[in-house]
Amino acid sequence: MQTEEKLKILTDSAKYDVACTSSGVDRSGVAGKLGNAVASGICHSFAADGRCISLLKVLFTNVCIYDCKYCVNRRSNDVPRATFMPDELAELAMNFYRRNYIEGVFLSSAVIKSPDYTMELLYKTLYLIREHYKFNGYIHVKAIPGADSKLIYNTGLLADRMSVNIELPSEQSLQVLAPDKKKVDILAPMKQIKGQITQSKNEIVLYKHAPQFVPAGQSTQLIIGATPENDKKIITLSEALYDQYALKRVFYSAYMPVSKDPLLPETTAPPKTREHRLYQADFLLRFYGFKANELLSNSDSGNFDLHLDPKCQWALENYHLFPIEINTADYKTLLRIPGVGTISVMKIIKARKFRTLDFDNLRKLNISLKRARYFVTCNGKMYQKYQTNTDMLYNQLAENDVCYEQLTIV
Repeated sequence: MQTEEKLKILTDSAKYDVACTSSGVDRSGVAGKLGNAVASGICHSFAADGRCISLLKVLFTNVCIYDCKYCVNRRSNDVPRATFMPDELAELAMNFYRRNYIEGVFLSSAVIKSPDYTMELLYKTLYLIREHYKFNGYIHVKAIPGADSKLIYNTGLLADRMSVNIELPSEQSLQVLAPDKKKVDILAPMKQIKGQITQSKNEIVLYKHAPQFVPAGQSTQLIIGATPENDKKIITLSEALYDQYALKRVFYSAYMPVSKDPLLPETTAPPKTREHRLYQADFLLRFYGFKANELLSNSDSGNFDLHLDPKCQWALENYHLFPIEINTADYKTLLRIPGVGTISVMKIIKARKFRTLDFDNLRKLNISLKRARYFVTCNGKMYQKYQTNTDMLYNQLAENDVCYEQLTIV
């Protein structure tokens, strides 16, 4: 099979692996080496279904020993198969870089023969890219659950970021839809990567030329909608992953039906709006000081409202905590106001050192009042003269006919 045919098959197979993220690493060009890495990100490519694929995003192989029912590459699925050789893929990546098609590499793989065999192939590919071609740009690689810890470590010394995909939100769902995979095999490399990142940072403090292990950290992916877990279960799992494994990101991927099976939900389109709400809730966990047990605490379904962003939903469920006084509330409390982000909070805190703020002052600071006006007071005064109840507020805040679809780039 020609390289172009392999590339077509294996880039198409890779589109289900979410990686819309900035690199998280700043590394300047070095004499005698190719490329650099930029922390602000290089997201500029899109798959046919609209997903952002910021790098040369490709599978090493789509030949798989596992039979996960939700996966297009499962062994029982009748699809075209292809496998690169390490030198073939390394040369392809460098040719793309020289032509200015890419600025980095995202390399994943199905599991061919065994986890160790697959991980060794990924290591050989990265070794050629780094050592033979002297590539100094960004590389994101998947760690294969069940692979030998030494192979994962050696590969991590060549990569900027590693990820281990959990995929399904519970062990029960894994047993039903991916019986070949075990929770312990998935969590073991995540624990190893976390420990070795910490060790690498400590060694660099003592010796600045010590080798760096996965300097941009690790991430994972959860498939949304293939199994019955609700949003509260998913966001609680995400919080635990951030706390226990120091993840940089949890990615949420709306389930895309790729086969028919009685154990899979019948759907014609991926739940993009639900995916979007989970990303919003994830930001509340990472940047706004929320805890998972606060979100959806009063929801009977345990799912986010598709017509209301998670912060607004929390605010309506906890309306007794409002209104918040703009001129006296502390940083953490201001972050709880719907429609107010971290930058706006800093503007408020800086501006109120010089004067008592009113709503006109907030507008001059370019702070949006579209949602915030219902939840704040300025010097004891509300934006409106009457008290609005939560039912009226819901109608004001709800996004009608909300539907987040992926764009098709022609």
